[in-house]
Amino acid sequence: METRARYALIGLFMLAVILASFGFVYWLENKGGFTQRANYQIRFEGSVSGLLVGSTVLFNGIKVGEVTDLALNPEHPQQVIATVAVDRGTPIGTDTLVSIETQGLTGGAAVAMTGGSAAPPMAPGEGAAPPVLIAKAGAGQDWTQAARDAFQHIDGILSDNSESLHDAIANIDTFSDALARNSDKVDGILAGLERMTGGGTSQAEIPVYDLVAASTVPPPPAEVPSWLLVVPEPTTLMGFNTDKILLQPATGESVPVPHAKWSDNLPALFQEKVIQSFENAGYARSVSRTREGVTGDYQLLIDIRRFHVSTLSEPMAEIDFVAKILGQDGKIIDARSFQASAPAKGTDAQAYVAAIDEASGKVLSELLAWTTDAIGAEPPLRRS
Repeated sequence: METRARYALIGLFMLAVILASFGFVYWLENKGGFTQRANYQIRFEGSVSGLLVGSTVLFNGIKVGEVTDLALNPEHPQQVIATVAVDRGTPIGTDTLVSIETQGLTGGAAVAMTGGSAAPPMAPGEGAAPPVLIAKAGAGQDWTQAARDAFQHIDGILSDNSESLHDAIANIDTFSDALARNSDKVDGILAGLERMTGGGTSQAEIPVYDLVAASTVPPPPAEVPSWLLVVPEPTTLMGFNTDKILLQPATGESVPVPHAKWSDNLPALFQEKVIQSFENAGYARSVSRTREGVTGDYQLLIDIRRFHVSTLSEPMAEIDFVAKILGQDGKIIDARSFQASAPAKGTDAQAYVAAIDEASGKVLSELLAWTTDAIGAEPPLRRS
């Protein structure tokens, strides 16, 4: 009997030691052990899902304590009061932000504190009246609750606007039916819009034509003339200030030749061919377009009045313009009207351009001869 009693006492002693060891470890881990602790209360508005007694308290991500108590506020049941014990050295102030965060994807909830300003910290509480921290709104709401609330909000919006959504879907259905019935016209509409905005390949397929200079030129001068002739861009009506090749199907009516155009607007193109005619005749150093810093002795002013293919009867290219030569004093030295015509040997763009080239070549030859003769008849220029 004495032996059995001795073994029973030893067993009870070992059990007491084991229980004391577990209690000591729990005290060190959850109650701070020998570390001095300060108590605070945190007031949460709403649910604190996952937060338990013993949950970790973090300050700027560092563990500083644990949750020691959770209770509902009897006066405001929607509020939860959490009591936490933290290290006394934790700089908790009145502007410290408090929230609940989940540690890891499947971890438990923890109280997360974020440091405020450098103001003096809040004095820790003693006994039954610890200081109260107010958690920010929605601090206890986890992402699942947030998603649930968002879906409920969306569902409410859909419910409130169900009739409008039904009408919108019906209108889309009606539009789809109409589009299906007119699907054969859609390609044509899109092609027209593409052409109107300058897209597609139609622009690249339009042939571009150039004018010819004077068809016949006099022999070049024996000496370089002492005068300089400036040729400004010709003036004309707005209808001719275009790169379109024009037809005149009736008096006072102009229509463009389809799928054809000049290489530039007509006034700029005709100016270029006038200058080119003088250059081809040996007057390259005596003629220039209007440029800044270039002062000419004479100016050749041209006003275009007709430049088209008349289709009133047989197609006929017609060119009509007035040329004036001005001296340095701005007075008109001479003026003349020029006309030329040439029949078109067809009714396509190439035939029309060939007829205009023939008339242009003749009239530019006459303009070249008349201009050089008129300037040559002037007294020699006196230069300083």
